[in-house]
Amino acid sequence: MLFLVAALLLLGVVLGTVAHAPLGFTVVAAVVIAAWLGIFALRERHARRRGTSAH
Repeated sequence: MLFLVAALLLLGVVLGTVAHAPLGFTVVAAVVIAAWLGIFALRERHARRRGTSAH
């Protein structure tokens, strides 16, 4: 439960920061994060297909 509260608090801080950031910065940050998550997902999928642990 404490983890959920901390996650919601962090989400509120991040969304509050994004609301005051310029639109161009927000879009660039969103693209960078999306690319990072996409690369991570591809690496995880590749590691699972090979049957090895990513750790």
